[in-house]
Amino acid sequence: MFNRIFFAAVFLVWLEFSFAASYHPVSAVIVVNADDGEVICSYNADTKTQPASLTKMMTLLLAFKALYQKKISLSAKIPVSVRAASQKPSSLRLKMGESISVRDAILALVIKSANDVAVALAEYIGKTEKSFVCMMNREAKRLGMTSTKFFNASGWKDPQQMTTARDMATLARALLQKYPGYYHYFSQKQFLFQGKCIKGHYMLLGKTESIDINGMKRSISIDGIKTGFVNASGYNVAASAVNGNSRLIAVVLGGKTSKARDALAQVLLRKGFLKLASRKNIKNKKPAGAPLPSEPQKCAQALAKSSLQVHGIYNRINESS
Repeated sequence: MFNRIFFAAVFLVWLEFSFAASYHPVSAVIVVNADDGEVICSYNADTKTQPASLTKMMTLLLAFKALYQKKISLSAKIPVSVRAASQKPSSLRLKMGESISVRDAILALVIKSANDVAVALAEYIGKTEKSFVCMMNREAKRLGMTSTKFFNASGWKDPQQMTTARDMATLARALLQKYPGYYHYFSQKQFLFQGKCIKGHYMLLGKTESIDINGMKRSISIDGIKTGFVNASGYNVAASAVNGNSRLIAVVLGGKTSKARDALAQVLLRKGFLKLASRKNIKNKKPAGAPLPSEPQKCAQALAKSSLQVHGIYNRINESS
């Protein structure tokens, strides 16, 4: 009996490691200024990988667009189809014939990253998920997301569904710029649905820290946007943070763990705000007409140290001239 249990345990451990070893997620990051899209730093920003549930940012953008155009309303009820109800977790475990309001659907995508709700919302707006995906790809083209191709509305694993860190930053920025009135949904940590409190797993949300800028203590606050994970992509996140009147967006793709991903995003945002402040100082000190330093395309050398090494990449990142 003991031998059978022992060998079963060994087999499960072997299976777990061999399964994990078959995936080699792309590691990529980018930090951009939310106001003008300026790239603060990047690494592998144009290398393609699966977006996982970052896909839902586009699903949400199209929902916000439909709301803005008054094609749907927040109180409207979305019917749940057989196909939507059959989606694998993460989900709200909705059953065929049930319904969910557009408002709750938005919260379910942001907080729970519910795949069943993503499909239901896609079917509600586009009649079918397939036609909704066509809308997603048209919108991606309009936004200049040249390396992105969607095949579903949820981000469920699909080797054809590809994106880049740069494109995900473009998408996150579009949500902020085009539909700022709906951005507050991304700062929600939980919501009530059918009498149950549905909590999220975006642990960076609400994180604050102080940094020293020009001898003054300033607070950085992370207030959105979305996480994602499938085995092929690793742990992904698009994070947005504010510091005074400045806002940055950081995208991290291919994290080995959610903690490593989140730690990296925090460091990138902190360094990004310091870099942004440094540039403003240089600009203010330059005489009129003097050229500014060239736009950096890679992260500062400091990003190759400490917590970034835990992430398993960035040993080759250098300060650009």
